[in-house]
Parts: sequence; C-alpha cells; structure tokens
Amino acid sequence: MVRSRYLHAVMVAVCAAVVGAHMAVAEVVSAPLVSRVEVVLASQYKNQVAALTDEFAQAGMTNVHFQFAKRGQPPQNIGLGREVPADKAREVIRLALKYNLGVGILLPERLFPPRFVTIASSNFDDTVEYPIDQAALARLQDENLSTEEFHRLYRDLTSTPLEPKGRY
Repeated sequence: MVRSRYLHAVMVAVCAAVVGAHMAVAEVVSAPLVSRVEVVLASQYKNQVAALTDEFAQAGMTNVHFQFAKRGQPPQNIGLGREVPADKAREVIRLALKYNLGVGILLPERLFPPRFVTIASSNFDDTVEYPIDQAALARLQDENLSTEEFHRLYRDLTSTPLEPKGRY
C-alpha cells in the first residue's frame, strides 16, 4: 500500500512536470513576432483585400486589419512597436512604399504596444510626426541592421524635439 502511494505521487509529479513544460513551450511558440497590423489604404485597394491579406501573411504578418480612405491618399507614415523584429519592420517599410506611395513620417515607438505596426494612421497629429528623408529611410532598410540596431536608429530618428507647427 505504501508502495502504491509513492508510485501514485511520482506519477502525479511526472504528469505535472510534463504539462508544465508543455505549457512553457507553447507560450514561447505562440507569441507572434508582430501582434497586430493596422493599415489605412486609398480606396482603390478596397476590392483587393484577399490579395493584400495574402501578401501581408507572406511577409509574416497575419493579424492585419485594413481600412480604406473615403477620399484622397492616407498619410505616408508608419509606426512600429519596440519589439517588432528588424526583418518585419523592413517588410512594413516595403509594403508602405508599395501601397501607400512612400514613407515620409515616422511615429515614435512609445505610442504603440511592443509588437504593434501601423501604416498610414490618421490618429496622430504633427506633435508626434517625425519627418524622414530618403537617406534616413534607406538606413532603416539596411538588411545588416540587427533588431536592436534598427530600433536604436528608429528611436534616434523619432526622439529629437519637434518645433510646434500650426495651431500648437
């Protein structure tokens, strides 16, 4: 009887260890590199949602939400969370250049959750919009940048004090 109790206790401990290890591995595997992507595009792309979704999925971004501007061209900006991998960030730039006719403004990391991405957001005003020129954009697109180096450069480009414009 004592033996069966010990055997039972050992089996329960083994099962608990296996379940715990499985849950820890599942948590690591299930965390997406990019948690959410919000994109605003010109209305000309409204009938291409399936193709757009496929292209973003091929770039490794599956949780994509599209909105379409009723008129005109959405702002040429991107915003990245601080944990978006450099390769995914470069894909975001590529897709913004392709579908939004360019990237002229960066939005600071501090405004977003860690693995969040936005393309052409109109939710921000000029107090947090950092203009970027083609040379700086090319530096961000450098494939030799690690994720840490990419985000250091991104933070450098979005941390200088801005001169108030307009009504501010």
